[in-house]
Amino acid sequence: MSRYDATTTNESKRSAKIYRDLDLDFQANVATKDIQTLTDVEAVKRSVRNLINTNHYERPFHPEIGSNLRAMLFENITPQMTHAISKQIHLLLKNFEPRIRLVQINVQPSPERVEMESFLERLR
Repeated sequence: MSRYDATTTNESKRSAKIYRDLDLDFQANVATKDIQTLTDVEAVKRSVRNLINTNHYERPFHPEIGSNLRAMLFENITPQMTHAISKQIHLLLKNFEPRIRLVQINVQPSPERVEMESFLERLR
């Protein structure tokens, strides 16, 4: 199984629905001189990554959006904390990203870093 992130291309043809979001790198499209867009799978993956990296009260007029994972950054990694991280991400994605169906969140303690894996599947 390979890993994907929002910076790589996924040539999936499972759905005819096209999702389109602005590319937050703000690079200009060579042909139109407008901001480039992310489409389809890359747009959804970027949205998930942005939601997870957002803290509560970071978005104006929407303090409820965000995972608040930075608040848990220096907590001791216990089974309760890994469950809390998983639950926080699950609720965040369930409430704010309707384009996905969450299959699994796996938080594994590591002395150097907290590692998170999530598997996303397109809705049909």
